[in-house]
Amino acid sequence: MLDTWRDVGLVSGWQAAASLCYYSIFAATGFIRDSFALSESLVGLFLTAAVVGYTVALFPSGAAVDGFGERRIMVCGLIGLAITAVVLPVAPSYGALLVATVLLGASYSPAMPASNRGIARNAPPDQLNLAMGVKQVGVTTGSALASVIITGIAAVVWWPIGFWVIALLASGYTVGFAQTYDGGNGTGELTLPDIRSLLTRPAYLLLLAAGAFIGASIFTMLGYIVLYFQDVVGAAAAIGGLVLAGTQLTGSAARIGAGSLADRLSGVRGAATVALGQVAVAAVLFTILTLEPESLLTSVGLFLGLGLSIHGSTGIYYSCLTGLVETDELGAASAGGQTAINLGGITTPPLFGYLVQTTGYYSGWAILAVMTAIATILLFIVRRRVSPL
Repeated sequence: MLDTWRDVGLVSGWQAAASLCYYSIFAATGFIRDSFALSESLVGLFLTAAVVGYTVALFPSGAAVDGFGERRIMVCGLIGLAITAVVLPVAPSYGALLVATVLLGASYSPAMPASNRGIARNAPPDQLNLAMGVKQVGVTTGSALASVIITGIAAVVWWPIGFWVIALLASGYTVGFAQTYDGGNGTGELTLPDIRSLLTRPAYLLLLAAGAFIGASIFTMLGYIVLYFQDVVGAAAAIGGLVLAGTQLTGSAARIGAGSLADRLSGVRGAATVALGQVAVAAVLFTILTLEPESLLTSVGLFLGLGLSIHGSTGIYYSCLTGLVETDELGAASAGGQTAINLGGITTPPLFGYLVQTTGYYSGWAILAVMTAIATILLFIVRRRVSPL
C-alpha cells in the first residue's frame, strides 16, 4: 500500500513540475502585454498558441504512452518544458514568442495521457477517484507556484528570471523522477489509437462535449485574472498573481474533496454527480462577475469560489473518463478528453479579449456563464446515462 501511494505521489509531483512550466504563461500575461505592446486580443492569441501546441501533440503523445509506457514519455516531456521555459521570455519578436509558446504546449502534451495512466495503474481500486484528485492537485499546485514565482520575482528583478527559476526547478525534479519511478510497460509498438471505438460510446462523447465548455471557462479565466485585477479592480499585477495562486489552491482542495466524495458515492455516476454540482456553482459565480464588482474583497472571493468549482472539476472529469474506458485505451481516451478541453481553450480566450476591448469584461464573463451552464446540462445527461453502480 505504501509503495502504491509512493508512486501516486511521484506521478503527482511530476504533474506539478510540468504544470509549473506550462502555466507560467498565465501568470505572465501582464508582462507579456507590456513587453510586446499587445492588445487584449493578441494576449488571447498568445494563450491560444500554447493550447494549440498542446492539442496538436496530444494524440501522438497518447499513442506513445500506450506503446512505450508512461515513464520515458514523462521524462522527455519535462525536459522539453524546461528548455522552452528558458527560451520563451527572451523571444525577439511576437512571432517568435508564438512559436516558443506552441513548443511549450507541445512539450506539455504528455501530461494527461501519461499521468492518468500512471494513476490508473498504481492507485488502489477503491480509491481511484481520490488518487486522481491528488494527481490533479499537481496541476493547481504547479500553477499556483508559477503565479507566485513569476509575479514575485518580477516585482524585484527582471521578469524573465522567474521563467529561468521555474526551468531549474523542473530540471531538478526530472533527475529525481527518472531515478525513482519505474513506470509501466506499453505494448512495445507505436500504433494509431482506435478512435472509432471511443466515438461509439455516447456517454464518453457527451463528457467530451462538456469538457470543451469546461476548458473554455478554465483557460480563459486563468488567462485574464491578472489583467482583470489590474484593469477593473485597480490592483497591482502582484495582487492579481496572488489571487491567481489562491484560485489554484482552492482548486487543489476541491480536487481532493471531490475525489473523496465521489469514492463514497461510488462509480462513474458518483463522479458525474460531483462534477455536475461543481460546474453548476461556477455558472452562478460567472454570472455574478458580469456585474464587474470593483471591490477587492468581493472579486477575490468570487475567484476563490471559481477555484473550488470550475477549476476544481477537472480531477473528477478525468475520474469519469477513466471509468468509461478500459485501461489499455486510457492513453488515447485521455488524449481525447484533454483535446476537448483544449478546443475550448483555443477558441475562447481571443473571443473574450475581443469582447473586453469592445464592450468590457461583463460580456466576457457572460459568455463563460453560458458555457458553464451548457456544461452543467451535458454532465446531467452523462449522469443519467451511466450505471449507478
